[in-house]
Amino acid sequence: MNSRSFVLCAAALSVLSSIQAIAAQTEKNDPDTGATTWETHAHGVTLSLTQIFPDAARAFYLNRGFPPEAAERYATSCVFMTVLRNDAAPGEMNFQLADWTVRGGGRERPPHSVAEWAALWRERGLTQAAQIAFRWAQFPPEQEYAVGEWNQGMLTTGLPPGGRFDLIARWTVAGRIHEGKLENVVCAR
Repeated sequence: MNSRSFVLCAAALSVLSSIQAIAAQTEKNDPDTGATTWETHAHGVTLSLTQIFPDAARAFYLNRGFPPEAAERYATSCVFMTVLRNDAAPGEMNFQLADWTVRGGGRERPPHSVAEWAALWRERGLTQAAQIAFRWAQFPPEQEYAVGEWNQGMLTTGLPPGGRFDLIARWTVAGRIHEGKLENVVCAR
């Protein structure tokens, strides 16, 4: 194979990989709740985001001792139930939320971290019980999953209700970095 044929073959494989990545994303709407779920499968891992409506997030935290202004701040920060599963990666997968990217609103940054929220809640004087309830409901900031293991929790992007974004999730398996991408995700209103 000459170098030109190699370059053309590599370009074709790149296009096919991109098409497969886009084709792997699904979008489902729950007819009972109206919430939309975006899901993708990449490198043996499944990633999904399901909208949490501001009213549901607000009620959840009001019922856990949050003052109304704190519950409101969180509820309007574009909240999602996030699930990450190691279905068939060739080994243990490790991730750190700080390595993920939210692209939306003209910005590119990681999702809001549990540490950022925890600092805000301490500053606002939330009770220890409310802070513990908050922490346990959040998507973990880092984790390691063997094949068959998974976790879920709330994740915020900081975008306004109705905002749109892409999420690029990154993880490592055996020292190699992999990505899964969800495109055109919409924050609940």
